[in-house]
Amino acid sequence: MDGMSLDGRTAVVTGGAGAIGSAIGTDLLSLGARVVVADLPEFDLTSPESISAFCDRVGPVDILVHCAGVSIVEPFTTSDPAHWDLMWQVNLRGPMLLTKLLLPGMVEREWGRLVFVSSDGARAGSGGEGAYAATKAGLFGLAKTLAREAARANVTSNVVCPGPTDTPMLRKVAADKPGLVEKIARGIPLRRLGEPRDVAGLVAYLCTERAAYITGQTLSVSGGVTMA
Repeated sequence: MDGMSLDGRTAVVTGGAGAIGSAIGTDLLSLGARVVVADLPEFDLTSPESISAFCDRVGPVDILVHCAGVSIVEPFTTSDPAHWDLMWQVNLRGPMLLTKLLLPGMVEREWGRLVFVSSDGARAGSGGEGAYAATKAGLFGLAKTLAREAARANVTSNVVCPGPTDTPMLRKVAADKPGLVEKIARGIPLRRLGEPRDVAGLVAYLCTERAAYITGQTLSVSGGVTMA
């Protein structure tokens, strides 16, 4: 299919060692991109110094996928503000700092793709994830602003929001709640949890030339849970 090749492009995927991140990396590789995995322990989104050092090493980047994230589930009224700080650093401040360093090169070369992986919980709210939802929701405003600021340089900026997805993170949260995963699946119109590849397919498409006219959008991959 014309316009789907990423030959010659360099992509950075934060959280690229995780379930969704690795699926994204695999799809980008299959389209011909050179993929750089940015993940712990070599790359730490809580450290501005680590982010700066990474950018010095990686060279020119054409595609930046922000997939890293931290979620700590706890009722908001009893939540620990120290946990807020960690989620703010990883989920929002880190992406802002990394984008600030890599976006100018995309603008100069007049081509780029920014994809921010947020969460359907940030769109609709999610019990026990107040701080997580707040920090991930911040990506909406950032992505839309960058879509406007970088459009004339042919740089697009979009947000992808996974719904309930079968990942180790979800399984860990549900480990002490028998039947929770099955209950979640029954509440999804498509009657199954998402898989990492479901998210990866959309992300990869947004990075191609076929998606060159899509920018400033927030798209859910939720099996029909979110339809607006």
